[in-house]
Amino acid sequence: MIFRETGNQELDTIILLHGGGLSYWSLQQQINYLSQKFHVVTPIIDGHGEDGNTTFISIEDSADKLIKYINENHNGKVYAIYGLSLGAQIAIEIISKRKNIVEFAIIESGLVIPMKNITTLSLFMQKILYRLISQKWFAKIQAKTLNIPENMFENYYKDSQSISKQSLINSTYSNGNFYPKEHLKETNAKVLIIVGSKELKIMKKSAQVLKKTIPKSTLYIAEGMNHGGISLIHYQKHLEIIESFFCTNSVDEVAQE
Repeated sequence: MIFRETGNQELDTIILLHGGGLSYWSLQQQINYLSQKFHVVTPIIDGHGEDGNTTFISIEDSADKLIKYINENHNGKVYAIYGLSLGAQIAIEIISKRKNIVEFAIIESGLVIPMKNITTLSLFMQKILYRLISQKWFAKIQAKTLNIPENMFENYYKDSQSISKQSLINSTYSNGNFYPKEHLKETNAKVLIIVGSKELKIMKKSAQVLKKTIPKSTLYIAEGMNHGGISLIHYQKHLEIIESFFCTNSVDEVAQE
């Protein structure tokens, strides 16, 4: 796991975790803005982008690496952590393991309902389709599915060439079988859960599960948004929501769409 740092290290630290198949560049607008007020850390998840040579093992393994980084570099606690999709699952695992590790957590499109049968089929398809990753036409289809804007496509296409078959298989399996651990309900973090109104039913149900599990949490439904749409495309609205969440210091006062 590679840790990129932006902004003044004397300021409060925010960690931004990208989604599966992406890298730090997918959150560049958020990095540019937030680094004016915070010390921003953008880990590159194992198996992704510049860290493509490191095999992705599991969500739990990634969470342990990030906790180790926080312990060694930030005295065991940071101001906030944000995660999208696979990054959201890693963030959930982190606050499950350490109840006081962050003051705020923002969970966007975090799947917490295991899909074992679908995962088995998906793993089979991933093995077949792995050869297609190098094809630009296929990458464009995948990019559209992931809501990646056109101006980010070249970055996505370049990074997609570096992921190994094993990392792809491991991330697919870990993503589809992830579930919130028992200690999640003990977190002291103020948690904002974001999900798009046009996402799959299982993703919206996952958001409801998280809302019921986490004591200090609120659910924000991004109207008209698909998976990752608000952070990858409508980043200005995304930043407004994040700032509102921080400034109110209450998860009950974040304005809804």
